[in-house]
Amino acid sequence: MFSEDYDFYRSLWLAIFHSVSAWNNAGFSLLEDSFTGYRSSLIVNFVVCGLIIFGGLGYETIIEMYSWLARLLKRNRAKFVFSLNFKVVTSTSLSLLFLGTVAFFMIEFTNPQAWSSLSLKERFLAAWFQSVVTRTAGFNTIEIGQMTTAALFIAIGLMFIGASPGGTGGGIKTTTLRILVNCTRSILQEKKEVVLYGRSLPTTVVLKAVGVVFGSATAIVAAIILISLTDSSFPFIQLLFEVTSAFATVGLSTGITTSLSAWGKLVLIVTMYVGRVGILIFIGAILGESSPSVIKHPEENLLVG
Repeated sequence: MFSEDYDFYRSLWLAIFHSVSAWNNAGFSLLEDSFTGYRSSLIVNFVVCGLIIFGGLGYETIIEMYSWLARLLKRNRAKFVFSLNFKVVTSTSLSLLFLGTVAFFMIEFTNPQAWSSLSLKERFLAAWFQSVVTRTAGFNTIEIGQMTTAALFIAIGLMFIGASPGGTGGGIKTTTLRILVNCTRSILQEKKEVVLYGRSLPTTVVLKAVGVVFGSATAIVAAIILISLTDSSFPFIQLLFEVTSAFATVGLSTGITTSLSAWGKLVLIVTMYVGRVGILIFIGAILGESSPSVIKHPEENLLVG
């Protein structure tokens, strides 16, 4: 693909660099406009996106998928039982990719700024590409700053969710989202346990998911407040996008990063560090390990909601 615009050695270097960047969900590009000039390229929209998706699935999921394919090719008739992690990660990732593509396509279809010059094929590919990269990859085929407010909110939601455990992306992770969704479903159905694919989840796992979401949301809100104090001239939606992108280590921007003050950039740096390390690990490192307790407290109900 690059050989159409560059010489052999430059094309090879661009291919290597962007392949590594895509697999690691880094989002760094050597091209001035990222992949905007290749928005209609099937190689970009499927090969690059494929690297991003598989890099974000997590190595455990990839190894399990490889084992299943190897047994399938060997015509091994023994039943292969996928783990709960594989089922949750793949199904949730596919659902988010589909919903993100449809949402971007429908919302941005009539956007005169970002989509006016695009054909129907290019609009679909652009919607698909943004649905993939907002899950922490950081490339783009359209100008992020020209997206509508509704599309930016969808992108913020996808960035906040991020990739999967053990993958190369950030965010709260797909498994965390799925646990909370099924937790809500169990509450509405008046069930006393959270069930996923016929498996009951331990209470500690549910509590950890709640802690991840609450801690992540708190970190983002705190960062927005601090940047609002140092750079109050920017619209809220741009600050929210910038901070969420930093926390989920996505790398996307509406174009205000370079215009932020030194203090604003410092807040983003700290936010990126917290998001990459993990909010629970970061808080645990600050507070230290809690000493074990032999005390069992009495139980009492509390009104919720």
